[in-house]
Amino acid sequence: MSLNEKDSKVFATIVLEIFGRPKEHLVETLKDIIRQLNEEKGVVVKGEKINEPRSIEDQQGFYTTFAEVDLETEDIQKLIFLTFKYMPSHIEIVSPETIKMISNDWGETLSEITRRLHAYDEVARIIQNERIILEEKIRELMEEKKKELPLKKKNAK
Repeated sequence: MSLNEKDSKVFATIVLEIFGRPKEHLVETLKDIIRQLNEEKGVVVKGEKINEPRSIEDQQGFYTTFAEVDLETEDIQKLIFLTFKYMPSHIEIVSPETIKMISNDWGETLSEITRRLHAYDEVARIIQNERIILEEKIRELMEEKKKELPLKKKNAK
């Protein structure tokens, strides 16, 4: 937050990239994301440009596209939170040229970043543990199949 309340608004351009299929779904998804951005408290979408989806060379049937979104946020904190929520691939702060935040706002911002990083770490650990469990189950099934094969061969004779 700026020390001068009149100067606290931040104007930025963000780039949102997505890939998937079908091609038509990508544009609709970007429109939905931009609508959600505009509904965020303290955010006003000032302009948008959604590019035509194009196929990905080494991923048959998949497409990629991106949108450039011009927006205004009530302060820099809001832009930081949007960054973690929507994960744009690029952010350009158009104005103000200098941004000042009081230490309390920095503390809140850093705490939110830490909270989200812990949540991502938790998800990664869960996925890692699930992978280990699946690998163990696959090994068990393979061992069972190996034991069954000699029996099937004997019965076939």
